[in-house]
Amino acid sequence: MIALSLAEIAEVVGGQTHDIPDPSALVTGPVVRDSREVVPGSLFVAFAGERVDGHDFAAAVVEAGAAAVLASRPVGVPAIVVPDVQAALGALARHVVRKLGTTLVALTGSAGKTSTKDLVAQVLQRKAPTVFTPGSLNNEIGLPLTALSATEETRFLVLEMGARGIGHIRYLTDLTPPRIGLVLNVGTAHIGEFGGREQIAQAKGELVEALPSAQEGGVAILNADDPLVRAMASRTKARVILFGESGEADVRAENVTLTDAGQPAFRLHTPSGASDVTMRLYGEHHVSNALAAAAVAHELGMSADEIATALSEAGSLSRWRMEVTERPDGVTVVNDAYNANPESMRAALRALAAMGKGRRTWAVLGKMAELGDESLAEHDAVGRLAVRLNVGKLVAVGGREASWLQLGAYNEGSWGEESVHVSDAQAAIDLLRSQLRPGDVVLVKASRSVGLESVAQALLDSGNEGEVAAR
Repeated sequence: MIALSLAEIAEVVGGQTHDIPDPSALVTGPVVRDSREVVPGSLFVAFAGERVDGHDFAAAVVEAGAAAVLASRPVGVPAIVVPDVQAALGALARHVVRKLGTTLVALTGSAGKTSTKDLVAQVLQRKAPTVFTPGSLNNEIGLPLTALSATEETRFLVLEMGARGIGHIRYLTDLTPPRIGLVLNVGTAHIGEFGGREQIAQAKGELVEALPSAQEGGVAILNADDPLVRAMASRTKARVILFGESGEADVRAENVTLTDAGQPAFRLHTPSGASDVTMRLYGEHHVSNALAAAAVAHELGMSADEIATALSEAGSLSRWRMEVTERPDGVTVVNDAYNANPESMRAALRALAAMGKGRRTWAVLGKMAELGDESLAEHDAVGRLAVRLNVGKLVAVGGREASWLQLGAYNEGSWGEESVHVSDAQAAIDLLRSQLRPGDVVLVKASRSVGLESVAQALLDSGNEGEVAAR
């Protein structure tokens, strides 16, 4: 964070100083909420959670070098006490962002937010110092913490914004007002909470409503291939740029193919030129993500050749998202277990089919959460798609939703042991350990709550230990 005095911070957040001998002392380190991340000069934010109360660590963090604690009550060490710690953290982020004047890029969407954010950041880093959301810390706590990690050297600040209801993104854009807003898609993720796609579109569109006007430099970057996103053009005062495979898109892809390894290649077209891209990431769905990143980069002054080179060299920065590892025996494990919704499930299965040409493929799938009334139909559809894509083995893991996956596969024409339903992750591990053969490709994917990353890790550990029997 930029250096601020404790007195200035207290004024910004509307707090009272307690046990601070020198209010002119500076916070020169990061703003953190985890006591293990404290370094000299930090500001420690004490949240009172259901199981852990950050206030209990106040003495320890000051001893470790924290300049002060942002707290909701006096803690016996230097502290700025506020009525609401979360609101104070947001106010501090708003102050710092405005003081820095960096170009702020915000993005949202139902699927692909984190992968696209990582692409945007990797491309922009080629041009100038860039700070971006780590992982998926895209809520009312993670977003301001990311913004506060920017410094005077930061040229671009790339923030992922998540939402679970109407008004959430509006709140986040108030904390960190963007100049460039990117909307990827409107899908079925969290549809059970929102109540329908139209409600999801309403929530995601709050991002473009928050942008400054075109005359003030505001830019809305919208997916031309998603009708609900494209319609958001009417909700913004900003200049609109379209990306996608549509011929009407300002930034578009032509001649999209997949390599034998399942990595997308295409001809990138921008308003100032064209260039070829071959990505290191896996799956055709990354083409749309790459076009979104390209649209941002082009708007910020990068040429088509520069963008294409950056996209071709970009990797995955966030764990458990199409994370591909090959074991010594030739088994390929695709760990995409961070989260799942119908759109990302379909994309992952298509990537598996492309990667597994001439090899035996496995889809180890669990439930997709928060789908509401659409849950049965969506799980059934994913099971059917696995059969249509000729996935060799479907292993449905878990309870009711997993049984719907397996039933969909069965009704689509799966027979014998092509699809099975197992009770939990350990049962899936046991099955795979007994049946995997060298050269097989295994996709592991489910909603985060299922924890199927343990299956992927067990398979990798087994490969290292030579536990899987060759057949």
